[in-house]
Amino acid sequence: MRQRIINATLALSALLVAAPLAAQIKAPSANPLPGSLATHPNWPAAAPADVDTVDHLMAALYGVISGPAGQPRDWNRFRSLFLPDGRMGVIRPATPATADKPAFAGDVVLFTPDTYVERDTPFFAKNGFYERSIANRVEEFGNLTSVWSTYESRHDTTDAKPFARGINSLQLVHAQGRYWIASIIWDDEHEGLTLPQKYLTK
Repeated sequence: MRQRIINATLALSALLVAAPLAAQIKAPSANPLPGSLATHPNWPAAAPADVDTVDHLMAALYGVISGPAGQPRDWNRFRSLFLPDGRMGVIRPATPATADKPAFAGDVVLFTPDTYVERDTPFFAKNGFYERSIANRVEEFGNLTSVWSTYESRHDTTDAKPFARGINSLQLVHAQGRYWIASIIWDDEHEGLTLPQKYLTK
């Protein structure tokens, strides 16, 4: 009898210890961590067909920023492809001094999707811009996906040659039944840097 009482007491003690732990496990849904998806309830919802596969997400990304001069882009669709705290970035290469300009040490400029909208809307108002993927190299592990996307950009779909080519490096995550862009950083071809053949084929 005494042993039963001891066992019951131990069981009750374990339950009391486990209860706060269970509350902590459930806490994130009631009190979301800063930066989590739950802290951005008003973020634009994506069309399911844009984000159900990696290929569809990539097609939506290139498609939404492309169009003729003066055509408004669907910026809510653009935003919906990203995590609310997603980032974009462009690498600016170092350049030697010239007669007109001093040497430039090189830089990396990081910004949000909203900053991209503010920066590029005036450009798209006056210039046609069409960007497409030449080849995508995809690596996946669990809910993490890396895409090494070779791109080319034109001012018009009829242009014989692109005015720019380069690599978009994307980090994607799969959460809540869809893919999200966590980050994109890119580098263009420039003097001394040409895309190797291995990045021009799928």
